[in-house]
Amino acid sequence: MKLLIVEDEIGMQQSIQAYFTKSGYLCEIAGTQKSAEEKIQLYHYDCVILDITLPDGNGLRILEHLKKKNAKTGVIILSAKNSLDDKVAGLTMGADDYLSKPFHFTELNARVTSIVRRLHFQGNNQIQIGNICFELDAQKVFIGDKELILKKKEYELLLFFISNTDRIISKSSLAEHIWGDNSDRTDSFDFLYSQIKNLRKRLNENASDYNIQAIYGLGYKFIKE
Repeated sequence: MKLLIVEDEIGMQQSIQAYFTKSGYLCEIAGTQKSAEEKIQLYHYDCVILDITLPDGNGLRILEHLKKKNAKTGVIILSAKNSLDDKVAGLTMGADDYLSKPFHFTELNARVTSIVRRLHFQGNNQIQIGNICFELDAQKVFIGDKELILKKKEYELLLFFISNTDRIISKSSLAEHIWGDNSDRTDSFDFLYSQIKNLRKRLNENASDYNIQAIYGLGYKFIKE
C-alpha cells in the first residue's frame, strides 16, 4: 500500500515515514502544499496523511484538490490538539478521519489500515479470490492450505493485481504503485518484468486459480486461469 505523508516538520515527517516503511508501506513525503499537489496530480496513493498547517498554504486545499480529482484515496488530517474548526472543515470537505497532535503511531496505523480496507476491500481483513487468500494484518498469502512465501515487492504486486482483478493495468501504473516516483528515474521496465516473471512462476507452481496475463501493447491483467 502506498502513502503520501504531507508534513513540514522534518522530525515528525521522518518518524511517520520510518514507522510506516517498517510496517510494509511504500511512503512518499511532501513538505509543502505545492509539492503535495504536484505528487497527487502525478501519482495515486491509497492514503494521504495530511498536516493542514503548511509553510506555503493550508492543507485543506490539498484535500480539495484530491476530491476534485475524484481519487479513491483515503485522507487522515493531522492538526493541533482541540482545533475544532479544522476538524469540522476537513470532515465536511470529505476527509476520512482526523487525529490531533500529539498522537501514538499505533493509533495512526490502525486508522490508516481501517481506511484502506474500507476503500479497497469493504473493510475485510481477509481477502479470498479463487483459491488465493490474503491475510492483510499478517501480510501473508495462502493458496489453498499452503502459505505462499513472497518477497515484499512480490506481495505488494500481487495485492495490487487482486485489487484490480480483470482490469488491464499499464506497466507504468504498476511500476509507479509499487516503486513510487523512483520508477520515473529508470529508462526500462526490466525490474518490473523480473518481479512479474517470479510471481507468475510462484503462482503456477502452487496451482493458483488466477495468474497474470500480458496484454500486448497495453500492460497486464489478473485473470482466472
